Amino acid sequence: MGSDSDLHIMEKAAEVLAAMGVPYEIDISSAHRLPDKTAEYARSARGRGLEVIIAGAGMAAHLAGAIAAHTTIPVIGVPLKSGALSGVDALYSTVQMPPGIPVAAVAIDGATNAAYLACSILSIKYPEYAKRLEDYRAHTRDKLEKKSAKLKQ
Repeated sequence: MGSDSDLHIMEKAAEVLAAMGVPYEIDISSAHRLPDKTAEYARSARGRGLEVIIAGAGMAAHLAGAIAAHTTIPVIGVPLKSGALSGVDALYSTVQMPPGIPVAAVAIDGATNAAYLACSILSIKYPEYAKRLEDYRAHTRDKLEKKSAKLKQ
């Protein structure tokens, strides 16, 4: 994440990853204020065993793009609600990447879905994550079916 002020949103991704049993690390690295750290983090990611990066930032939100510029592993950008434009600027800067430097993007403050997307990507290689995703979706369906049945009563 770009700042510790982003933690209250980004920890939602950590909660999902922990619940799914996906190991993760979390750090602060600003594309603008710590550009060398950010570039080194991205360049060393594959060698350190990372397989997906979730990057959350607000305002100019260049963190995901800066990371994607230095690695070929999947990067998921989480535009964070902040500043005068309430995250719309972060959304645009996350999705408007040049050809060849893709960043997947989720909704503003969408750290939860970023984690589920990361799990989906990882499930290609790790069947246990696919099973956990299936179980989560089945549990969600069951809860909604029960709520629907209760409402109809």
